[in-house]
Amino acid sequence: MPLHLERVQWMPSPPLVPDDGPIDFPHLQRMTMGDSSLEREVLAMFAAQSSELIEKIVKMPADAAELTHKLKGSAQAVGAFRITEAAEWLETTLRDSSDTSEALMTLTDAVLEARAEIDVLLKRS
Repeated sequence: MPLHLERVQWMPSPPLVPDDGPIDFPHLQRMTMGDSSLEREVLAMFAAQSSELIEKIVKMPADAAELTHKLKGSAQAVGAFRITEAAEWLETTLRDSSDTSEALMTLTDAVLEARAEIDVLLKRS
């Protein structure tokens, strides 16, 4: 019996890597040893630092690579892995003297997205 593709009910495939949002909260909980007040404090500090750093990075100063590396490390520590990946991409484009505009835009978007989630979380509790 031939298979008729028109009659097959297709289902969308799940993503290959789960996307839990801009902050990996299980990672953050491990890093803060389950202390929710420490988690809030760390998120507040990261929100302030990430805003300060991205404001400097977008101006592309001579130390943009160092600032980007600092942001990447902070993001890694709190579980902001989209920022980590975007910062790594920007570091690479800065090192290779490539066009940085797309990488910079991606990093800026990732920081804004994480900041929005952190702001909602900190206002909620």
